[in-house]
Amino acid sequence: MTYAQLVVNHEAQAMDRLFTYGVPEGKTVAVGQRVKVPFGQGNRRVDAFVLQVTEEAPQDLKGLKEISTIFPESYFEKEHLPLIEAVRSRYLATYLDAVKLLLPKGLLQGMTYKTSEKLYFARPGEGKYADPRYQSILQEVKAHPGEYIKADLVRMGFSQSSVNTLIKHGFLEILSENQYRVNRQSYPDYAPRVLNAAQERAVKAVTDTPGTYLLHGITGSGKTEVFLELIRRNLEAGHDSIMLVPEISLTPQMIERFKGRFGKDITIFHSRLSDGERHDEWHRVRQGRVKIAIGARSALFLPFQDLRLVIIDEEHESTYKSEMSPKYNAKEMAEFMLERKDGRLVMASATPSIESTLRAERGEITKLELPERATAGVLPEMEIVDMRAELMAGNRTIFSRPLMAAMTEALAKEEQIILFLNRRGFSTFVSCRSCGFVFKCPQCDISLTYHRDNSLMCHQCGQRKYLPKTCPSCSSKYIKQFGTGTEKVEEAIRQAFPQARVMRMDRDTTRQKDAYETMYQDFKNNRCDILIGTQMISKGLDFKDVTLVGILAADLSLNLPDYRASEKTFQLITQVAGRAGRGDKPGKVIIQSYSPEEKAIVAAKDHDYAGFYRQEVEMRRMLQNPPFSKILQIILTSLQEEVLIKNIQILDSVLRKYLIKYDKIIVLGPSPCLISKIKNQHRWQILLKGDIGEETAQAVKELVQSTLGKAQKDLKVSIDINPNSMM
Repeated sequence: MTYAQLVVNHEAQAMDRLFTYGVPEGKTVAVGQRVKVPFGQGNRRVDAFVLQVTEEAPQDLKGLKEISTIFPESYFEKEHLPLIEAVRSRYLATYLDAVKLLLPKGLLQGMTYKTSEKLYFARPGEGKYADPRYQSILQEVKAHPGEYIKADLVRMGFSQSSVNTLIKHGFLEILSENQYRVNRQSYPDYAPRVLNAAQERAVKAVTDTPGTYLLHGITGSGKTEVFLELIRRNLEAGHDSIMLVPEISLTPQMIERFKGRFGKDITIFHSRLSDGERHDEWHRVRQGRVKIAIGARSALFLPFQDLRLVIIDEEHESTYKSEMSPKYNAKEMAEFMLERKDGRLVMASATPSIESTLRAERGEITKLELPERATAGVLPEMEIVDMRAELMAGNRTIFSRPLMAAMTEALAKEEQIILFLNRRGFSTFVSCRSCGFVFKCPQCDISLTYHRDNSLMCHQCGQRKYLPKTCPSCSSKYIKQFGTGTEKVEEAIRQAFPQARVMRMDRDTTRQKDAYETMYQDFKNNRCDILIGTQMISKGLDFKDVTLVGILAADLSLNLPDYRASEKTFQLITQVAGRAGRGDKPGKVIIQSYSPEEKAIVAAKDHDYAGFYRQEVEMRRMLQNPPFSKILQIILTSLQEEVLIKNIQILDSVLRKYLIKYDKIIVLGPSPCLISKIKNQHRWQILLKGDIGEETAQAVKELVQSTLGKAQKDLKVSIDINPNSMM
């Protein structure tokens, strides 16, 4: 008898193991196939996926159950098993979490293709069916096989009864066809550019030798042309390629260039697609219909048969690390996958992460540089404005005097402006000036953000309510909004420059599916003078008429409780500044700050990545922060704060006893998370910091699960290695 070891579709931690089932006599199964099995005492039929097939009988054959249904399609191969194991061990994930990375969207919900019944010419009319009425229908379908359904012919003026008659008697044939929900839009030809010497060196190095590369190119240095040429050569060799981008807002420009260069048959894969679109794109890749994918981190797991090249643009971005289970790092997984295939991984950025640059210094990966802009343009002139001095001079507005003067000049020259503020909404909080009451979300431990439609919104859970006319605490009418968001900037700009065409790009204005594409095209085609936005406008976008960039609050990211705060600030300023002067016109950047002496701000102003890196990496080394250590974050959440505190204190005691033998690991906490409540769930955390290997992390995970035991029904547990956020 043949036996199959299966991953069962069950979320419980106790079910995170392989279950052995017998394969029915006369049937075969393969790794990656979906099956249905009787599970549990009630033999409820559940989905499962085959991970191993063996003829070796299990030790205990008593009560062995058989697979009840075998589905024909296979969703992954034997070669994917090391990837599944790597996701489990590196990121403390379950088998099911790892397997789901490889499945098409909607599979377990029964999603299938949309189908339509297309008409084909079968044979010429004869006898009474040679009548011109019938002949005209037959000739039309013959000339356009598979392009029409019956309703199309009726709309063209043909008789429905005549069409049905021709089908009934076999002169026309109906075939049911899958209708792929894909973006078939065509784009203007994007002709190859002549590469400069630095670009040629980079392309040659990657083409000649498999491995992992860090492409450090300043903003505007032509990294995209290097990507396009690498993919062209990879295509010529018959291999598949994936282009990863960190923000959905970058995909319209990337799609435009890639489809303009390689044609429209490119897979687009990101979270703004519907489940049906992602289902169909997955199957197009599986069937070998496309050789190139552009998308967010999940595109890495599309089922390409011969993937040999992955390019990760803006590799420093935190979005390449998943915050949902499995909490994988796409850069690490791409490197793992390509090492096994002698493939090439190119991680590119104008501001590489500290971790990647350190790896290049150590010789673990190869660094390539593009030190100059690819066009005639030069890096923009940058100026820091001390907003404390502006305040002392009597300027209490959002905009400094130098920025106002520069905007007036740019608009007079009919040039475009980008204003960056990494905070959406109209004001950051609302309080009562009589009693000090601050309007907070009743479900989350954060203040509500005021929006221009007179609503208060929680940017954690999305709850929205209208601002009352009086204070709920003291009934005073003295309610005031404090702080500044993108909506307030937009209003101020419209008042200061009423003739200017203004557009705001943030999460509130881009909720609709095609909003990014529409805004991108409007700004690119000069239908807008001033673009106001959050982080989504900070990178990658290339507009030749943008000559001025204003960074309205450079200090915001400096105040985060995160060891990467300084690095994130430097990266944001550099990336936003890089939008200026990319065409023939010189660019200017004005940085508004209340901390103009901060090293990250000064280094960004001086275009000094090397100097900033040396300072930052030494600080990390002294404090033993990543990449010189690892941080393991354990977060417990519960509706019942007393239950939460009691159990996290027990867990803390157990962990400290266990880790006493590890002198290079310290335990911090337990303490409330910075945002101590989200959606009514109280949040506390314990942090482990130090030399935490995979075996140690796995042992800690098992210790957490066993210690909490039955209490987990009242708790949620999240364990993350080197988390994006410490909040």
